[in-house]
Amino acid sequence: MKLPKNKRIVGAERAQLAEAVAQQYASGESIRLIALNIGRSYGFVHRLLGEAGAELRHRGGNQRSACETASA
Repeated sequence: MKLPKNKRIVGAERAQLAEAVAQQYASGESIRLIALNIGRSYGFVHRLLGEAGAELRHRGGNQRSACETASA
């Protein structure tokens, strides 16, 4: 679902979009992928998730420090 560029999303339309984005995020999609799919920025999707009350996941990647990795 692509949104028109530079169109303000407000009111009930924004609430519906926030709920749809929150459902996609809860199903495992990344913020970047959702942003790409709807044609909006990462920041816009991040704000929508906050408005929807979605619990944001932590960033992925290696969580070990360089010292732990070298000794392993």
